[in-house]
Amino acid sequence: MMQIIRKQLFFYLMGACLLLTVGGRAGAQEIQVSAKLDTATIALGDQTTLRLRADVPEGTAVRFPQLADTLSAKVPIVQVGAVDTLRGETGRQAVSQTYLITSFDAGVQVIPELEITVGDSTYRTEALPLQVASVAVDTTKAIYDIKQPLEVSYSWLDWLRDNLLWVLLALAVLVLAGALWFYLKKRQKTPVPTPVEPAPDIPPHELALGKLTALRDQKLWQQGAVKPYHSELSDILRDFLERRYRIPAMEQTTDEILTALAATDLPDRQKARLRQVLTLADLVKFAREQPLHTDNEQSMAQAIEFVKEAAV
Repeated sequence: MMQIIRKQLFFYLMGACLLLTVGGRAGAQEIQVSAKLDTATIALGDQTTLRLRADVPEGTAVRFPQLADTLSAKVPIVQVGAVDTLRGETGRQAVSQTYLITSFDAGVQVIPELEITVGDSTYRTEALPLQVASVAVDTTKAIYDIKQPLEVSYSWLDWLRDNLLWVLLALAVLVLAGALWFYLKKRQKTPVPTPVEPAPDIPPHELALGKLTALRDQKLWQQGAVKPYHSELSDILRDFLERRYRIPAMEQTTDEILTALAATDLPDRQKARLRQVLTLADLVKFAREQPLHTDNEQSMAQAIEFVKEAAV
């Protein structure tokens, strides 16, 4: 009798082990991870959303990759979304996280494989292609002025009705200011101010060369401040262009500046030199480019030579 009971116990234990093995394999097969882009094609500088998702049994811990600044060298992250959990069918849940991304480099950029940790196991998503289309600029067309606003009939009575409160407030301030001025004038005699001689006008090229020399002496990029160095260098050249050629360079992109300079007598070598300095500055500021030390030094040298030749 005892031998029969032992045999039955042995078969029960073997069956339980088999069930646990099958259950473990089934649980592993229930875990699925995926990566998806809202749109696989964007224009240069536009944004799209990368969505990571893990379909797991309910209660399973899911950890997404800790990404802060970039997915790759040419795909920066604009914003990291919060982790969202959605319960599905009985015993299942979908855990997802979004990343708002962009790119300033035209062509096909690759979203690399990303690791998602589920429990004690790690799973990898598939790599995704992101097509970044460049913006075509027709430099052969002439530059036109901004169209002026349409004139609308608007009398001073209309303006007074719309701004009555402000007009009354301004009148009250003027009355109070006049009364205060009259009171102070009676109490003391206003001293005669010392005339101040106007500062002499400094030629644009001398002003720019002084700023460039001061920037070089600060040794910003040697101290790791590469982005502030190129930003200040770009601003100095743009200010010089505004003073020298009367163009709104501080408000224009690099391509718009070069288009505006097409109508001037600036030599082609000067335009190429200017394009090289401003383009590298744009890459450092917006695409987080890390130039070589020689590139930093060459940008300063190119900027000084450009200002000196443009002053002639």
